[in-house]
Amino acid sequence: MTTAVRRAGAFAVVASLALVAPLVVSIREPAIATVAAIGPFLLVVVFALSVNDDHLLFELFARPGDRRDGTLYGLAGFSLAAAGVAILSVGFGMPAHVYVGTIILLALGNLAAQLVRTVSTGTVVVTAGFVTGGAVAATAAQLFTAELSGSGVSVPEIVFLAASGGLLAALLREVLFRRDDALVMVTVALVLWLFASIPEEITATRIGVALAVTIVLGYASYALETASLAGMLTGVLLSLLTIVLGDYGWFLMLVAFFGIGGLSSKYQYEKKRDRGIAEENEGARGTGNVLANSLVALVAVLGAAASSHEYVSGLGVSESVFFYAFAGAVGAALADTLSSELGGLYDNPRLITTFAVVEPGTDGAVTWQGELAGLAGSMTVAAIAFVAFEAVGPLGAACIVVASAVGMTVDSLLGATIEGRVTGNQGVNFLATLAAAGMGVVLASAIGLSI
Repeated sequence: MTTAVRRAGAFAVVASLALVAPLVVSIREPAIATVAAIGPFLLVVVFALSVNDDHLLFELFARPGDRRDGTLYGLAGFSLAAAGVAILSVGFGMPAHVYVGTIILLALGNLAAQLVRTVSTGTVVVTAGFVTGGAVAATAAQLFTAELSGSGVSVPEIVFLAASGGLLAALLREVLFRRDDALVMVTVALVLWLFASIPEEITATRIGVALAVTIVLGYASYALETASLAGMLTGVLLSLLTIVLGDYGWFLMLVAFFGIGGLSSKYQYEKKRDRGIAEENEGARGTGNVLANSLVALVAVLGAAASSHEYVSGLGVSESVFFYAFAGAVGAALADTLSSELGGLYDNPRLITTFAVVEPGTDGAVTWQGELAGLAGSMTVAAIAFVAFEAVGPLGAACIVVASAVGMTVDSLLGATIEGRVTGNQGVNFLATLAAAGMGVVLASAIGLSI
């Protein structure tokens, strides 16, 4: 057994202290319940900060940086974060199964990853081990907690939270926090708390289909090198949320962007590289690019799922509003991607603000071939919406095309005016999809469209 595996196993034992809280759930005295949830982790913090570096347990828990500093800062940070999440549970209403599941997910996911690493050092394989091991452990921990607390949460919802948490944790570890489990833990707990509060009924069929489809598509995108590991994790997470909280039709629109957009980035890549307009990493889109093009759509999915909540419905915001925001944002993302990836292959592009001929790759430059390709992309998304939702109809499809075209144009205008000075390409992409979503909402509301 390697040192990393032993350390991960030791952290998993500490994480199991989260199970103390549901075990004493029958105690009605708030003070005792609070101590049971928070106390064990605070004791571990005290131990971590006071134990000598020649102690047997020091070597068991120590990370490389801890050995240099002579203090178990890693263990202290992990336990302090767990205590903080426990406070959110006992004092602020975070569901107990979310609190327990998050802590178990991080620790057991890391243990699974370390075990996989003893067999294969492949990044994708190790990450898959983390997500799978963490999700399975989190599912079991949540079921245990829900049974003891009598919360009545359904098994499909528990599986959804575990899978979402595993993917989100893997993504955060890959692109933001690396080995900082404390920040990952708190972030995942807060996001899962948000998901758990959405009044959406999740069926076993829906979550089963979502897991199967997104895993296959995620692997395909990575195998075809249309996305980096981080980009693949982002796409899989967004797809899972879209299927479970949105609808299969919503997912088809999103996958059209991922699939067609990803392949367009690879199309004639060598020629694009010679012209200086190719995406980095051989055209594999990273998490920043995926999020910049999909964040508005994700918010729309969450908004639609929460539209039946009393706070949202009280504002008079219907699911249809979020649907057209979603379709407009996705249509704009695909339109802009096709416009730049295909239009950049042609000579004599013109700056959209002055129509002066500029060099290929100039921010804000457009070609008529690219504009037609972008329009075809927006029409593709509109066609999917038209087929998947009977209520959309020709008028609704036309609104999606117009909103997408507006977003594509805004992207070019911002590229010619503020890109490189005020914000980068990803910021421009985000603002363009936001403009498209806003236009979709305005058009749908003015005409009175529904889904």
